[in-house]
Amino acid sequence: MIAQVTGTLVENTMDSVVVDVQGVGYELLIPLSTAEKLPMPHAQITLFTYLAVREDALTLYGFLTRDEKRLFSLIVNDVKGFGARLALNVLSAMSISAFCAAIASQDIKLLSKINGVGKKSAAQLVLDLKGKLGDFGGALPTAATGAAVPGALDAAASDAVKALTTLGFKQSDAETAIRELLAADPERKLSTSALITKALGKMTAKQEG
Repeated sequence: MIAQVTGTLVENTMDSVVVDVQGVGYELLIPLSTAEKLPMPHAQITLFTYLAVREDALTLYGFLTRDEKRLFSLIVNDVKGFGARLALNVLSAMSISAFCAAIASQDIKLLSKINGVGKKSAAQLVLDLKGKLGDFGGALPTAATGAAVPGALDAAASDAVKALTTLGFKQSDAETAIRELLAADPERKLSTSALITKALGKMTAKQEG
């Protein structure tokens, strides 16, 4: 079992990297959540890895954080009908906290927006993962405490914006929609999942109008 690799980042795309480990180049498939945080080529990196073994291929998947790897492994091994590709799509579509919130609130509509995941597959995600995500920092994000930085979005709101941009909406439009919802929710009672769902409804209505 290859648990992690540490070496020089040789090249990277949005879905794969090559890491030179003492002269041996390892190609790893990665989710967008890892790709968007990678350093420039020639930097030293460590990726936590998952090795998928099939009769005709050995495929190595890489992640910047242990939680990404753990969630990927959980989806591949515990969700019926989900393989490595769909698990990558999940991690590419939204942050871990947003995904946990969607599972906890059984948000089939949001989950079915993930590339390759329809309503039936989204329901399967909820069925097989419900109650198993508590050790990822809690299933439902709580509102941030303390004074907020003027103009800054808290973690739940930032995750919501990221999910909306991943679904194809412009960053500025996503932030505007989320800020409007936050203005109407001064006590920050809306979870990440609720923010995404409400913003998605507002933005889709505007597009159709």
